[in-house]
Amino acid sequence: MAKRFFDFILSLFGIILLFPFLIIPAILIPLGSKGGIFYRQTRVGRYNKDFKLIKFRTMKVESDKSGLLTTSSRDPRVTKIGYYLRKYKIDEFPQLINVLFGDMSLVGPRPEVRKYVKFYTEEQMKVLDYRPGITDVASIKYSNENEILEGKENPEKFYIEEIMQDKLKLNLAYLESQNLFSDIKTIFKTFMKIF
Repeated sequence: MAKRFFDFILSLFGIILLFPFLIIPAILIPLGSKGGIFYRQTRVGRYNKDFKLIKFRTMKVESDKSGLLTTSSRDPRVTKIGYYLRKYKIDEFPQLINVLFGDMSLVGPRPEVRKYVKFYTEEQMKVLDYRPGITDVASIKYSNENEILEGKENPEKFYIEEIMQDKLKLNLAYLESQNLFSDIKTIFKTFMKIF
């Protein structure tokens, strides 16, 4: 209950505080490529239920049909403005709306697409007992995920067998001792990693 209250207040405050700054990407995104400002993708949330995750659009329209993973910092599907939005994690800010409405938390396991959740073991499915988050300990460790995948012969296979497994391990360990203080610490570490 305290976590949900914390999420609601901080996400509301964040939306109000960041709103003037978010007008700039909202103007630049449609100028850089045809399509809307936001990108909504179906992800798997708490209790294994699907929800629509909201991001600023960083790719050309319908680019996700050619693959879910972005395996390079210069993926040709990513727009010019999208490159910078991704680099500084600005594309993630609209997820504060997801947090406000209870689909997500500020801190929690990053939500996966159904395609990858199908590979979870019974033990790993426990991460779905919690609200997914905008950030988590695994996101901090794998902030350079695209660079890691870029040099792999089969990026998707490596992601499923190596990165995803480690992410789930990290999150399961974190959730066992998760509290408000550890969440604040994770948020702080996320900002430090970005800047």
